[in-house]
Formats: sequence, C-alpha cells, structure tokens
Amino acid sequence: MHVESFIGNLGLWLGTLVRFIVESLSGLFGAITEAGSSFVEGMARALGMDTSIISIAVLIIGLLFLYNAVRAFMRASVIGGVIWLLLGLWVLSWIIN
Repeated sequence: MHVESFIGNLGLWLGTLVRFIVESLSGLFGAITEAGSSFVEGMARALGMDTSIISIAVLIIGLLFLYNAVRAFMRASVIGGVIWLLLGLWVLSWIIN
C-alpha cells in the first residue's frame, strides 16, 4: 500500500514537471510568434505593402537582387551592377505602394 502511494506521487510529480515544461515552451513559442508577427506587420506598414506570404517572398527576392547589385559594384562590374539594381528596384516597386 505504501509503494502504491509512492508510485502515485512520483507519477503526479513527473506529470506536473512535464506540464510545466510544455506550458513554458508554449509560452516561449507564443512570444516568438507574436514578435515575428509584429515585426512583419510593422515592416509592411512602413513599406506600404500587404502582409501576405507572396509579398514577403517578393520583398526578399528584391532585396537579394539589390544585394547582388552591391556585390557586382564591389567587383567593379558596372554593367552587371546596374542590371541587378534595376531588377531589384523593379521587383520592389511591385509591392511597395
């Protein structure tokens, strides 16, 4: 009878520990999700664009084009840099109002 009480208490303690860990991780991931959502909404509001996945993907592609333009200019490739710059600005003009 005493062993059953010990096993029951051990199960209760482990269950409480697992529940605490799960709730802590849930709160942590919820806070990370909220921070990411606020970041995307603030950036979209500043740029005047939608918060859809397609808009964010096009923004990333446009920024990558601009990054390639900077790299081309640093390699002293003026024609390549101008082409990448125009492509980047053209893509970004699709989403920025």
